[in-house]
Amino acid sequence: MPDLRLERELIESGTEPVAGIDEAGRGPLAGPVAAAAVILPPGYRDDLLDDSKKLTARRREALFEEITTDPGICWGLAFMEVPEIDGLNILRATHAAMGRAALALESRPAFCLIDGLDVPRFPLASRGVVKGDGISLSIAAASIIAKVSRDRRMQELAEEFPVYGFEKHKGYGTKAHLEALRRHGPCREHRRSFAPVAALLK
Repeated sequence: MPDLRLERELIESGTEPVAGIDEAGRGPLAGPVAAAAVILPPGYRDDLLDDSKKLTARRREALFEEITTDPGICWGLAFMEVPEIDGLNILRATHAAMGRAALALESRPAFCLIDGLDVPRFPLASRGVVKGDGISLSIAAASIIAKVSRDRRMQELAEEFPVYGFEKHKGYGTKAHLEALRRHGPCREHRRSFAPVAALLK
């Protein structure tokens, strides 16, 4: 289970506040990529908080409400939309979303713990933490906010583009999604820089 050991080490060295950062939506064929940044208060504890991928949708929604309504928690959210993803590439777009999320925090973090590898040219002092959403409680909290926020956006897009079933697969390349793409062609929310979508445009 994630905890605050990494955050505590930085704080004890005089580096605070510390933010955890994570993203959701790098792999899908459609929709934006979301990133969130979270600063938890010292001593924060929640035994139910874990990497968003390990939790049910209901549990994620409950934790999202808990995190985002707690006045002691500072959080920021950013989206990179499909034109930006196609213009930059998904990796650079994800890194940009993470930077925007960190800069959206009300309190400027002295250091950021980022899920995954180091992010080059990040706007604030930072380091990557591989599998960080299972290690750092701040990153786990950020993973919840990013995942739930993106899932809600995909639900909205499902109402606008009902033929693709976005509410079920959230834009990932499932068999049903690929079949709908072949039948109806891509909509404006499909990432044309991704091979399965690009193949339909030839």
